[in-house]
Amino acid sequence: MDVTEFEELIDRLGEDLSLWPDDRRLPAEELLKRSCSAQALLEEMRALRQALAAPPVRAPAGLADRIAAAAAKMKSDTAEPRTEGETAGS
Repeated sequence: MDVTEFEELIDRLGEDLSLWPDDRRLPAEELLKRSCSAQALLEEMRALRQALAAPPVRAPAGLADRIAAAAAKMKSDTAEPRTEGETAGS
């Protein structure tokens, strides 16, 4: 088994090698003993699975309203642009 075949099997069978059929699991375990690339691939897939299983990130309640209010305040706080030759009193 090579790393390419190992990657294809992970895609099809998942990263839990204990669930693989023996005829696929045993060569995969041998590959993992000697291949840093296969080990890295397996760790990457496990990390991806964990990330996908994590609860979704949610914005705090009212965040959009606070952003809109802050933007409106910034707009009202900025001075109107002046034309050339115009003074603050004009």
